[in-house]
Amino acid sequence: MLSIRSFARSAPRAVSRLASSSIRRPTAGASLIQAAWKPAQTQSAAAFSSSALRWAKAGEGDEELALKLESELEMENEMRDQEGVPMSVKDYHDNGPFEIIDTPGQEEVVLTRQFGDEKIQITFSIADINNLDNEADYQDPAMADEEDAINQGNQQDFKAAPEDSVSPADREGAEGEEGERSYPARLNIIIEKPGKGALNVESIVQDGMHIIENVYYFNDASFAYAKTPEKIHARQDMYSGPPFANLDEDLQVLMERYLDERGINTALAIFVPDYIDMKEQKEYLRWLSNVKDFVAA
Repeated sequence: MLSIRSFARSAPRAVSRLASSSIRRPTAGASLIQAAWKPAQTQSAAAFSSSALRWAKAGEGDEELALKLESELEMENEMRDQEGVPMSVKDYHDNGPFEIIDTPGQEEVVLTRQFGDEKIQITFSIADINNLDNEADYQDPAMADEEDAINQGNQQDFKAAPEDSVSPADREGAEGEEGERSYPARLNIIIEKPGKGALNVESIVQDGMHIIENVYYFNDASFAYAKTPEKIHARQDMYSGPPFANLDEDLQVLMERYLDERGINTALAIFVPDYIDMKEQKEYLRWLSNVKDFVAA
């Protein structure tokens, strides 16, 4: 779903930019000739004023841009109708233990729940999709050439056994029935107890797995929610715990079970990426509509 939509958005743009730039950009020679043969013109103050007013009200490309935005909006709406709401999102919305706080126009989504006397908050963002697309779209040409040379050398030096040969169809099947790519989504988890401070867990969900990266403890729970530069700077000077991977393996297992009992589990790991994908499409539709209305006004 994500890969198909991203490709559909980006593929036509490169062609249209190249075509429009070659058609609209005049050559330097043509500009000089036109300037040399163009007769001098004088305009009255009134004529200049009315002309300036017309340019101030609307540019020549406004209508064309508005129509293109409308076309993009229609295409995205069609894709949304075809895809519908993912089953994982429906199931989690109906049966999950967390309340979903999704503010239109905001990148972050917040999940909250009470667990005994604990207040649990999980935050994730659709920015993970945008960051992933930016990294995937750019590749250093020198690195690409080097990788191609290495791959060609490996193919010449290494003779694959018959059982190692995998057809494209089998490879797609291994990646998923719909060929959808998986991507990591970051979670910021805060578990707060009255008068006892808070645990702050940084983790990643991908392919139905929840992977803990760091577990911090703050005696003052406000540091777990730090947003201001002053609070963030003060938190950086604190010792809040070692990297999770450095902990004893049994301790890691028990910490994973601790979070699992609070609903931070496989169901959540499946839900979050699908919800991010769905919300990103909603926000893109809202952006298209707002920009179109602004340009057409």
